[in-house]
Amino acid sequence: MVTSELANRLKELRAREGLTQAELAARVGVTRKTINTVENRVFVPSTILALKLAAALAVPVEEIFSLEPRGED
Repeated sequence: MVTSELANRLKELRAREGLTQAELAARVGVTRKTINTVENRVFVPSTILALKLAAALAVPVEEIFSLEPRGED
């Protein structure tokens, strides 16, 4: 069975905007650690947080997040 995991370009897009993790966190109302854990694929954000991140970076949510095949377990 092929499964998927959530990939993201959050770090790349945040850096492109010249924002620190703390600055982006303040814009969306979370901690810097939350941004760090999303960037490092430790934490899967809620739909609400994903939409807030997209709005803060002025990109469609699909530009930040995508499904990546994980292969067979």
